[in-house]
Amino acid sequence: MSFDAWLTVAVVAAVFVAMIRNVAPTDLTFVTGTCVLAMAGVITPEEAFAGFSNQGMLTVAFLFVVAAALRETGVLDFVGGRLLGGAATIGSVLRRLSLVVIPSSAFLNNTPIVAMFMPVLLDWSRRRRVSPSKLLIPLSYLSILGGTCTLIGTSTNLVVHGLMVKNGMQGMGLFELGKVGLPYAIVGVAYLLVVGPRLLPDRTDLLEKLGQTRREYVTEMQVAPGGALVGRTIENAGLRHLPGLFLVEIQRNERVISPAGPGEVLQAADQLVFAGVVASVVELQNIPGLTPPAEQSLPLAPHERVERRLCEVVISSNSRLVGQTIRDADFRTVYGAAVVAVHRGGSRVATKIGDIRLEAGDTLLLQTPPHFARAHRNDPAFYLVSAVDDYRPLRTHRARLAVPLFVALIAAMALDLAPTALAAALIAAAMVGAGCISAGEARRSIEWQVLATIAAAFGMGTAIQKSGLAAAAGEALVQATESLGPVAALACVYVLGSVLTELVTNNAVAVLLFPICVEVARFSHSSPRPFLMALALAASASFMTPIGYQTNLMVYGPGGYRFGDFLRIGVPLNLILAVLAIVLIPWAWPF
Repeated sequence: MSFDAWLTVAVVAAVFVAMIRNVAPTDLTFVTGTCVLAMAGVITPEEAFAGFSNQGMLTVAFLFVVAAALRETGVLDFVGGRLLGGAATIGSVLRRLSLVVIPSSAFLNNTPIVAMFMPVLLDWSRRRRVSPSKLLIPLSYLSILGGTCTLIGTSTNLVVHGLMVKNGMQGMGLFELGKVGLPYAIVGVAYLLVVGPRLLPDRTDLLEKLGQTRREYVTEMQVAPGGALVGRTIENAGLRHLPGLFLVEIQRNERVISPAGPGEVLQAADQLVFAGVVASVVELQNIPGLTPPAEQSLPLAPHERVERRLCEVVISSNSRLVGQTIRDADFRTVYGAAVVAVHRGGSRVATKIGDIRLEAGDTLLLQTPPHFARAHRNDPAFYLVSAVDDYRPLRTHRARLAVPLFVALIAAMALDLAPTALAAALIAAAMVGAGCISAGEARRSIEWQVLATIAAAFGMGTAIQKSGLAAAAGEALVQATESLGPVAALACVYVLGSVLTELVTNNAVAVLLFPICVEVARFSHSSPRPFLMALALAASASFMTPIGYQTNLMVYGPGGYRFGDFLRIGVPLNLILAVLAIVLIPWAWPF
């Protein structure tokens, strides 16, 4: 091999070691490695930064905005909230998850899918006294499996597609990868349902910790006269087994119904008293047919409601609020805020929220103006003023625009009406223009570290190709498997991609192995397409370590997992899917 090839080997190896040892952020590591290769003359500066204009990378950026818009308008939350309504066992939860998470992940970025369902599963686990460690790894795996079904299901597929187009090949069709991805998903779901419960850990200590740290509030909602819930039973209205919420009682005129059975018929103006955690209390306000009572709400237009924030405040012992009822305290006039829910440590407040007489130490959940926390941080009325950072009012009034726009994106890609990047850009811009997401939130939704890593990896991939390293590796791989034929070479490509993606980012693996796949196909006188499809599938199928894929890392802490938990359940799944891929790929894309 030439000096350039050996230098490229050294830089790539250094980048891999740096990422495995977590020496520096992934994007910085790849940018540094690419710049070193450019400074050494292996690639030109233009080639080093050409990845920042690659269609696959740009499509990933625009799809971040589309997914965020669906979350901001409540579309994803609506799907998630309805998912676990009647689930009573781990098996039923996993079946329902597979029916929703896989189709969702097939068309949306996996990260917001997992971010949305994780608190839902944590709340369900707490109420059912089930360890969340039985559910969170399957959630991550299902999102990964869904991502292998379509072109836009995961950024890895889009990266490979962008490289194919750049190299003069026909790009992937929207559902082309599903020829193997769909069997992948079916087998993966069957594995998680049959084998998963036996291999997944049962962290009872985590369950105890979860129950202790989730502060439970009491809140009220009213059945809107003429609304969708009037005349329906609690069961049919979907108010039984709400994730993270418990219907304590119904106050009807002067009568209190407690406990409220599933067959109880709701009437107009019924006051429903719920107990639940912050996230679940907030979601109550998005259920059609439920409205906050007058003392818990502010008369706001939809565009004004989007500007509201949530704050938690703790009443101090010398506060003028002590001894007053919430109604008499007149939060609306004094603070421009409304009391959404109340928490009193050690006991549940058995009265209407408006009639609760405040005590020192009471925690109130307030709907406030944007700058409330800053304005009242030193107010002696409160021991503590804390903004609920993860809360943003949903733009539910824009959901009817977000859904058709998303359907238009899928139709444009499926019917090949426009290039993938252009279609995603137009729909992302339309989402912002239609008010489904603000321009600021759109910018914040883009994971710039992921994009920088992908773009910089393109430069390194070019170096692997230009230096002759790809040709040397491809020739060596073909010679080693020559007597066994191209299927053996395909198996080597898949295994190599599968192992490397467990150690470093999947997008980087796709970019770095792409030129090697092309050379393997050339030396074996085969079409490069089956090798590239194997690469896309292998780079996405990261099940064996928590560091190999970002959704695995997301569930690692909340699930209380250990590194070995991923190995125990992920290694058999990886082996099963590897065999399936090696058998099906030559059938779907002949050599």
